[in-house]
Amino acid sequence: MLALLIGLAFAAAPSPQSADAVVGRWKTPVHNGIVEITRCGTSICGKIVASDKLRTNPNLPDANNSTPALRTRRLMGLQIMSGFKAQGAGWYGGKIYNAEDGKTYSAEVTMSGNDTLNLRGCVFKPFCRTQVWTRVR
Repeated sequence: MLALLIGLAFAAAPSPQSADAVVGRWKTPVHNGIVEITRCGTSICGKIVASDKLRTNPNLPDANNSTPALRTRRLMGLQIMSGFKAQGAGWYGGKIYNAEDGKTYSAEVTMSGNDTLNLRGCVFKPFCRTQVWTRVR
């Protein structure tokens, strides 16, 4: 379902964008996931709002969390992105949680057009992967 959230590695150089360009709903390339990105003070954050598995079971728990006490929390509405700082044309220094493996990774977000977002997640640099998310209209 959310392997989409781990992978991640940018190929294109970011173009200058408005600080709020990333705000909105984004479709991930795995399991038809939808993540809603909003402003959180001076940062951005993102929460899970849909996926193939959540459409089948809206009460799906965070069963793979590395912290046993968190394994009963619901994935629907779970904040998975936090701690980003705006820098130039992107958001850097943030974290993203991958519900498929229950781990949190460092992340950065850039835009490569009005409706395309690049999310790069890293175990630690240079061990990174990128996912391309598309805006949901």
